[in-house]
Amino acid sequence: MEIPAELLSDLDEHVGEDGKFVNRSDAIRASIRKTLDRLDEIDARHDRLEAEEQ
Repeated sequence: MEIPAELLSDLDEHVGEDGKFVNRSDAIRASIRKTLDRLDEIDARHDRLEAEEQ
């Protein structure tokens, strides 16, 4: 996976002892989870989720 240096630099401000995340991987996983949750919420509002997911 490729991530532009500018995004990694911004991400690094939130990683480490004084940051919200232990490492980059932790920050990226959290971001992906949050994004997927938001997409599910949007799909639910537009009745695009399959019956078993609701």
